[in-house]
Amino acid sequence: MASESGGEHLNLAGYISHHLQFLTNHKQTGLFDFSVVHLDTLFFALLTGVIVLLLLRKAAAKATAGVPGRFQTAVEMLVEMVEEQAKTMVDGKLTYIAPLALTVFCWVALMNAIDLLPVDALPRAGAAIGVSHLRPLPTADLNMTFGLAVGVLLLAFYYNIKIKGLGGFLHELIAAPFGSVKLTINPLSWLGAIALAAANLLMNIIEYVGRTFSHGMRLFGNMYAGELIFFLIAGLGGSMTAVGIGLHLLTGTAWAIFHILIVILQAFVFMMLTLAYLGQAHAHH
Repeated sequence: MASESGGEHLNLAGYISHHLQFLTNHKQTGLFDFSVVHLDTLFFALLTGVIVLLLLRKAAAKATAGVPGRFQTAVEMLVEMVEEQAKTMVDGKLTYIAPLALTVFCWVALMNAIDLLPVDALPRAGAAIGVSHLRPLPTADLNMTFGLAVGVLLLAFYYNIKIKGLGGFLHELIAAPFGSVKLTINPLSWLGAIALAAANLLMNIIEYVGRTFSHGMRLFGNMYAGELIFFLIAGLGGSMTAVGIGLHLLTGTAWAIFHILIVILQAFVFMMLTLAYLGQAHAHH
């Protein structure tokens, strides 16, 4: 079950507030302080990434042509599912798309799955070695989800330039979605071309910023809400009464089972949006 009683020394508000604090290199001094690093987010994101790579490498190394074992079967089913989605969203001849999508899906899913651990387990383990605050769920950190979204945006820019050339990409920014004006000796055609190019550029900037924002915010919002519900459920056991413990066990088990769907679904949605954005980079307007 993904929650434990944890309110022995704090009321519910204090308990939740304590668990929502990150382990940082120093105290944040402003609303935007880029010198602050969330060490727990960084650690668990890298840890889950390494685990994903090791598991996929193990599956590839032990793959056989005969009757596959359960682990190989599960990985093959996952690979086939991701490959089918990648072929649907992006040109099937692009061999790097499916591995990229598989890595994104597995990494985000494993990061999300940390939320299924008891909410006090890792913080208490950290406290035992002198770590005062530890928030192990990377995808409940806005910095992490926006970092992933910005990474997808940079990949989209890279493949736009690689496929269309720098000139082609820049031309697309000022020629789509409204098209362009054919230039003539008439000065009005030049004014119209400049106005339309400005409108196209503005729309493209809004599109890139908006989709990156929504890409990161969607994952963060769902995982943060799920994490917060686990904290609230954990607080039900803090009273140590029979009713409180009973509600804690019942609601915690029910939410943990339902949350498994959220963990997988949010990873799938993030992967599909990644494929959609990279697919747009390969599309010619």
